[in-house]
Amino acid sequence: MAAYTVHEPPLKRYEAETDPERFVFVRDGFSFWAFLFGPLWMLRHRMWLVLLGYVAVVVAIELALHVLDVPAPVSVAVGLLLGLLIGVEAPTLRRFTLARRKWTNVGVIVGDDVESAERRFFDAWTRSEPTRSSPMVLAPRAAAASSDVVELFPEPGAGAQR
Repeated sequence: MAAYTVHEPPLKRYEAETDPERFVFVRDGFSFWAFLFGPLWMLRHRMWLVLLGYVAVVVAIELALHVLDVPAPVSVAVGLLLGLLIGVEAPTLRRFTLARRKWTNVGVIVGDDVESAERRFFDAWTRSEPTRSSPMVLAPRAAAASSDVVELFPEPGAGAQR
């Protein structure tokens, strides 16, 4: 099961309510595509400020490695580590960009994939509209208690016999 943060876009001038199709679900966890194609992934998600910071960091690292006359395998290792960092922090960078654009984090939802997470979120959303001050958090439903479960902890006073 994966956890997703749900982000609601700001209202447009002519809108009374936000169109549910514009909601964005950001999956928590490692992003393979951000690791493999960092700058292209940033462009695809229109993360201009993040891309600018990434380019500045890469240029600074490359200049430092060149000035220190570091061997090529070390430069490759540094590049892979930077890619790994981008892959790990990709959801945080995406949430940062959405927050900077005035999107509202309306909750956290858990699902097997993005479709099931969307379905669970919008089922709960239509039942009760959450307030802006308290985000909605939905977790998987717990299994019903079974009578076959052996109780491992004694009840208070159960050991005393008369």
